[in-house]
Amino acid sequence: MSDAAGGPTPQRRPQQRKQVLLRLDPLVHDALARWASDELRSANAQIEFLLRKALKEAGRLPGDTGPLPRRGRPPGGSPPGPPPA
Repeated sequence: MSDAAGGPTPQRRPQQRKQVLLRLDPLVHDALARWASDELRSANAQIEFLLRKALKEAGRLPGDTGPLPRRGRPPGGSPPGPPPA
């Protein structure tokens, strides 16, 4: 692929996640936080989940959108604790 100037198109690099200030009615936030807790998500992850779902249903989610970040701790070594006996 090439860009409009005829040079190679730069590959898309992973970007930092965007930070957005969101003002919510306190009762809406409380309901969202309870819903997120029920699904073991943070309120932020619940908002992103709902926005992605709405974009997909409306046919507006870009095709090259990455997957939702995995929840919980990142994979690593074995969990701390006593060794198995």
